[in-house]
Amino acid sequence: MARFTSCQPSQMTRDEFVAHFADVYEHSPWVAEKVYDSGISEADDEIATLHARMADTLLSASHEAQLALINAHPDLAGRAAVNGELTAASTAEQAGAGIDQCSPEEFEKFNRYNDSYKARFQFPFIMAVKGANRYQILESFEARLGNEIDVEFHQALKEINKIALFRLQTM
Repeated sequence: MARFTSCQPSQMTRDEFVAHFADVYEHSPWVAEKVYDSGISEADDEIATLHARMADTLLSASHEAQLALINAHPDLAGRAAVNGELTAASTAEQAGAGIDQCSPEEFEKFNRYNDSYKARFQFPFIMAVKGANRYQILESFEARLGNEIDVEFHQALKEINKIALFRLQTM
């Protein structure tokens, strides 16, 4: 199993832990707080172990807390991205997928899909974009727009947990 290279969670104080892991889940430090408060051990120095605990914390949270976390995510290629208002992690993830290189027509398509998706589901489209390109993301948008709300809600949580793992792997 891979261990963290920049930190040792089992040796951190609560404040250090929360500060370090607060944005693994977008603007939702409560995930890190709950994990720490339930006890940290040397096993949590392994990325997979800490990720599993964080993912379980999200999945066992109330529907309202899950929805708030989903809504904390920015639109892909949305106004926050264009205006430079994303977190550093979100900026890097979207750039890695080439979203920052969209043509004006592609940005318009992203905006149209973002608006349609939010109108249908009442939360933003979420996809762990690492390893994908903007064309694959647009294809996924098209396919997922036809899903039922419960399917998309659970898919959003699944994608958020993938994003969290990717973020933990860079720490």
